[in-house]
Amino acid sequence: MASEHSRPDYPTEMVKEGRVDVLVPKLSAFVQKPSDYAPSKAPVFYNPVMEFNRDLAVLAVQTHQRILGCDIDVCEPLTGCGIRGVRFAKELKGVRSVEMGDINERAYRLAAYNVQINDVDKIAVVKKKEANLLLSSHSVPRRRFDVIDIDPFGSPVRHLDSAVRASRNNGLIALTATDMASLSGVHPKACIRKYGGKPLRTEYCHELAVRLLAGCLATVAAKHDVGIDVIFSHSGEHYVRVYAKIKYGASNADESVKKMGFILHCFSCFHREILRGPFWVEHDRRCSECGSTLSLAGPLWIGKISDREFCRMMQEEAHTRRLRHGARIQKTLRLIEEESDGPPSYFVVDDMCDALNLPVPPVAKVIEYLKRKGLQVTPTHFNTRGVRMEAPASEFADAVRELSTEK
Repeated sequence: MASEHSRPDYPTEMVKEGRVDVLVPKLSAFVQKPSDYAPSKAPVFYNPVMEFNRDLAVLAVQTHQRILGCDIDVCEPLTGCGIRGVRFAKELKGVRSVEMGDINERAYRLAAYNVQINDVDKIAVVKKKEANLLLSSHSVPRRRFDVIDIDPFGSPVRHLDSAVRASRNNGLIALTATDMASLSGVHPKACIRKYGGKPLRTEYCHELAVRLLAGCLATVAAKHDVGIDVIFSHSGEHYVRVYAKIKYGASNADESVKKMGFILHCFSCFHREILRGPFWVEHDRRCSECGSTLSLAGPLWIGKISDREFCRMMQEEAHTRRLRHGARIQKTLRLIEEESDGPPSYFVVDDMCDALNLPVPPVAKVIEYLKRKGLQVTPTHFNTRGVRMEAPASEFADAVRELSTEK
């Protein structure tokens, strides 16, 4: 075992994140030209930009453990350098075990080294296994996990089936998807092929990406008579993230399927409609506001994509920790909590003003104006210029016109 825990033979550096110090590839040593994406060029994958993602993962998993009220078993089957799994083992209370895995020999050795230097080897174990094989080996009762965190470079869909089978009842599955070109509509064929739903290149495409990912998980889980509840989700610059609670039983699977549907979008007047149900039914595909042809996204998840109480508990947990991105985390969690009960999709002030050829008013003024009219309106964490509201696009357009022409 000594060789497994020895320092790597490629350029590395020590970094501090949360409460851990880990050895990671020195990314600057693997960049040969400006277009190189350093994390994927290194012998072992490590992305420093995802620290915010990992911070929220620590808060979400700890919140889930508090709700369960018992010791939990955690799995990270795509561990890379091991930083996420080591943080789980070091920073979380009530964790019985953290099982980490990677098929990459160098990743396996580096993760094992980081487990050792952080003194978490009594909790964390690293296995040199392909992710689906690792998860499938835990698909029988009494060997399953309470939390499975899948954070790949690209799409997580190839691991969904084995993750569902390896999850305990009331367990938590966390998924990251970084293939945003597919999910946001740049490559729609790839999205249909991978996620089983059609994307759209709208101003709220990152929310659609969350809903497509959640819908794909719900569809896979339903095949095993398993339902899901999406209790938290968020979007970053180049990824989306979904946390879903697993609920055993055919009736729960049926309830999840009922939360599938379609979003119809008008690119002429920004009108959008929600069609509930996993199957497309006959629709005239004409906008009820302007008569233009409506574009379709889905099937996708049209239920809630965050739970207000879970967000509140995450904020409480964040207050107890000293995190480098603490202020950003609190702001993000407040926004997600505020918008958690809102309808699917949101409007973007700048896009509406561009379409109407109007100057752009401040978002805060738009929200204040709409609230004075008695509407339920919130900002959104998906877009700093976004407004989520229970009202048609025409009312949003009227508000923008009024404020843009105001002296």
